[in-house]
Amino acid sequence: MNGLFDLTGKTALVTGANTGLGQAIAVGLAGAGADIVAVGRSAPDETAAMVSALGRKLTAIAADLGSTEPIARVMAEAGSIDILVNNAGIIRRDDSTAFSEDDWDAVMDTNLKVAFFLSQAVAKAWIGAGRGGKIIQVASMLSFQGGVRVPSYTASKSGLAGLTKALANEWAGKGINVNAIAPGYFVTNNTTALRADETRSRQIMERIPAGRWGTPDDLAGVAVFLASRASDYMHGAIVPVDGGWLAR
Repeated sequence: MNGLFDLTGKTALVTGANTGLGQAIAVGLAGAGADIVAVGRSAPDETAAMVSALGRKLTAIAADLGSTEPIARVMAEAGSIDILVNNAGIIRRDDSTAFSEDDWDAVMDTNLKVAFFLSQAVAKAWIGAGRGGKIIQVASMLSFQGGVRVPSYTASKSGLAGLTKALANEWAGKGINVNAIAPGYFVTNNTTALRADETRSRQIMERIPAGRWGTPDDLAGVAVFLASRASDYMHGAIVPVDGGWLAR
């Protein structure tokens, strides 16, 4: 395929790469040849070992992405990057009649506000340098649906889907691809409560045509695709990786 999926010589900044989906994405990109800049609150030691085993380099930047405060420092420490993956996210669960303002703000700040301003900072650097790059947002099934007892998460992920399209409209002509991955129901820390709820877990499984929850490794291929030149003519797409959930 003439190196369509080859990321050799590229550097990818991945937020929340210490575990789960972010770790799988980072390792997948490293497997395609990219070096990784991992940004998050926890040291990505396990991810670093996996990236190193693939012959690539991981640079860790400690930052709490619950606010925009560390963005300038992250950009300075990261140096030149070619790919941004906005994966860091949190979820808070409660009845909408009881949902607190603090929980609302925490989720919206991490999942949407920081994703926008980090995308903005990266795009400004690329445009200033006269070059393009790839931005991958990590959306959700709740970018399409309402969910239950997760109003701020649904709002943030619906907003991220809209933001993906808005940024694509502005930046496609500047050589910047902005697309999103929308994972379905995956085995991650965010779904621990759902998987522990026997009734809800059964209901979810009954609707997934693939007959199983997703595992983080299921995202690696689409992440590599959206980070590579194979997706150069894709702008504003939201790609479900959901075992067929939306098809049912």
